[in-house]
Amino acid sequence: MAILLGIFFGALLWFIRTILPGLFTVQQNERAVKTSFGRAQRIEGRTTLNDPISSTLRADEQSRYAWPQVQVIQPGGPYIRWPWEKVYKTQVSVQTINMAQDLENLQANLNGTMLEAVTKDQLNTGLQGQIRYRVSESNLYAYLFGVKTPIVHVMGYFVSILRERIANFEAPAKDVKPGESDINIVAGVSINDLRKNLRTLNEYMDLECSSSAARYGLALDASLITAIDSPPEVESALAAINTAHNHVSSDISLAQAAADQKIVQSRRAVEIETLKATAETEPLNALARQLMTLKESGGSALESYLNYIRLGLYAQAQRVIKEIK
Repeated sequence: MAILLGIFFGALLWFIRTILPGLFTVQQNERAVKTSFGRAQRIEGRTTLNDPISSTLRADEQSRYAWPQVQVIQPGGPYIRWPWEKVYKTQVSVQTINMAQDLENLQANLNGTMLEAVTKDQLNTGLQGQIRYRVSESNLYAYLFGVKTPIVHVMGYFVSILRERIANFEAPAKDVKPGESDINIVAGVSINDLRKNLRTLNEYMDLECSSSAARYGLALDASLITAIDSPPEVESALAAINTAHNHVSSDISLAQAAADQKIVQSRRAVEIETLKATAETEPLNALARQLMTLKESGGSALESYLNYIRLGLYAQAQRVIKEIK
């Protein structure tokens, strides 16, 4: 009996010390990966190259970023982890970070409040905005094991592309018909172009960073550049340029409106004169048709009609001069 009790309590102690600590659950906004003796449980024969996220990679990058596909533990539980296994959990919900924040140096970029960049006309600008990102469930291996700090890599990747784009940004050309003028055709200041095309800039950044999921296991949902600040010493000059630009644009709009109004008035006058001419010619046309009908009827109908008309004219005339052959 004592032996059985010893076995029972020994098994109970082993269960408490071994099995219970190995039980775990996965929340709805989490995904988990298990490793066995330090090696992630993989899906044999499959890499990220078999997943659509790799379609954003260039041909020369595909061999470099061919990450293994791992077995992802979905929300639920309880699951069991043996002593030689380890569980890595991560959140897959969308997160937001200030684009100026440097996770390796919190004092950089004015304490993470403004990101500096240089425009094509050598102006120092300050950028403000946010980045929305999420962990890619299709590439958990890269996020958990392939890259030491994925968010740092993604932020550095994003900032380098953004600064390159700012340095070479040009406003999209507008189609102008021959004979028309557009004040926006005049070469502008790059900061003005950037401010007017924030949406285009954000869309470009989303497109260029679409491969981050295949590279680092982090997918950028959106980049939201909200403000572009110019240096204080050129802010007044930019304000003057914008004021002059708005004034010229207003004058051009007023001139075009006046010209359009005159064109409409001219078209209306032509329509009125055309209607008057039609009203004057219609009785003559009707008379011509009537005479043609009388002529076609034959006999003396036409001659009788002409005599009738002459009698009416004679009645109205004070003097008649008649040619005698």
